[in-house]
Amino acid sequence: MTTKVAVIKFFFATVLIATCAMSARAGGLESLESFVKTVKTAHTDFTQVVTVPAKEGQAARSKTSSGVFEFSRPGRFRFVYKKPFEQTIVADGQTLWLYDVDLNQVTARQQTQALGSTPAALIASAADLKALQADFVLKADADSEGLEWVLATPKAKDSALQTVRVGFKSGELSVLEITDSFGQKSSLRFSAFKANAALEANSFQFKPPAGADVIRQ
Repeated sequence: MTTKVAVIKFFFATVLIATCAMSARAGGLESLESFVKTVKTAHTDFTQVVTVPAKEGQAARSKTSSGVFEFSRPGRFRFVYKKPFEQTIVADGQTLWLYDVDLNQVTARQQTQALGSTPAALIASAADLKALQADFVLKADADSEGLEWVLATPKAKDSALQTVRVGFKSGELSVLEITDSFGQKSSLRFSAFKANAALEANSFQFKPPAGADVIRQ
């Protein structure tokens, strides 16, 4: 093989590799944009594993919980944790409610102040990609585990989060990986995902139970 032919083959191979890499990088963002545009409601099961960084002389500790998540875009969602402890988080469009069943305590916060640069804003609250880009720096991450990934970094300097990674499989929400400012990691894996599901009219209404201690922040 002549040097000239070898150079030409090397050039085209390099272009092909670069093109494939660009396509992979674009995939996650395209999946996120399509998800935000086309999935207006959803119902899904989830399993969440929270891992606390190891301390000196100790192993990292993890805690697993599970439940149901549903949303109606923009701005309304419900997380219902069933195991190991019952807890409900509801955003009704105005107020973000957190109800701890064991403590019989409700915390209420103004939704616009509470959501901003949060994972919920990424997957459920924003009406379009432009709205997300107001709060996050978004870029496609390398494909792995058979998923297309987006890396989201909050723009707010005082954010409680470092990064959020969102994984899609065939355009469907599959994984949410969160790292907070203390290095704690939380991984949510979704299953039985139903896009544009018909949801109950009162799914995103919340009324504090009788006798519950209500804290407004």
